[in-house]
Amino acid sequence: MPLIKAGIFKVFFLMISLFFSACGKKEHQKANFFNNDALGLNNKQKNDKDQVETSFFIAAANVSNTLISKSQFAQKSSESPIQDLSKKIEDHQNQLLQKIAAMANRKLVIITDINVAHKRDLYELIDTDETTFNKTYLNSISESLTEQIKLFEKISTETDDETILKLVLQYLPEQYQLLRETQRLKTEFI
Repeated sequence: MPLIKAGIFKVFFLMISLFFSACGKKEHQKANFFNNDALGLNNKQKNDKDQVETSFFIAAANVSNTLISKSQFAQKSSESPIQDLSKKIEDHQNQLLQKIAAMANRKLVIITDINVAHKRDLYELIDTDETTFNKTYLNSISESLTEQIKLFEKISTETDDETILKLVLQYLPEQYQLLRETQRLKTEFI
């Protein structure tokens, strides 16, 4: 009889051990489920952040290309104050475009010129006659600079990437200065 009692206690003890270890595994599995869910959420947030930054690079590069094209054309088709402004804008946008392209390359983002609107704006500028060219050019440049400023302001609130924020801090004040100068010339010529 003592042998049977010992066997029953062993089986009972073994069952209690299995029960507690099984309960612990379920808790561990629940913790893993929540950890996996949190990792999935973090990956989604990272992908969203990457998508926002990629969109910024492409949009900012397209606006820069637009401003460069318009400014190059204006240097050939306008008079001195506008030629000076357009040269300044072209130089500024070339520097900005180089920085954006370098940053995009580091993040493995390929920038393509998919902005058909800038070509349409350029054709409209080419089609204007000499009497309305200055007005059309200044309005067009003002719109493009405003668009680029909005892109910079938006990305500064949506990213925590230090290099992008440095880019914004470096170029945003210059964008505002060029916009003010464009507005000043608009009042003189319009």
